[in-house]
Amino acid sequence: MLKDDELLAAVESDWATAGLSTHRQAMLAFALKLTVTPGQMTKTDAEMLTAVGFTDRDILDIVEVTAYFAYVNRLADGLGVEPNESWYES
Repeated sequence: MLKDDELLAAVESDWATAGLSTHRQAMLAFALKLTVTPGQMTKTDAEMLTAVGFTDRDILDIVEVTAYFAYVNRLADGLGVEPNESWYES
């Protein structure tokens, strides 16, 4: 979907240095914080997204997608679900 192999490789290596827009970097930093340290999220985190142009609806979508992936991964981990081998194929 990205249609840019160099950007994809850069994002996979380190999204923070991949040359993404300030907008996308803010979104990913927010999603990372929500994933790794959810108890440290504050209203200021959402306000930072608003400051770079995200709407309240955008922020809701970011939170919902981030939370959904965390939920699904925890379900799979908790149930001992093994990834499909085709996921590892390049």
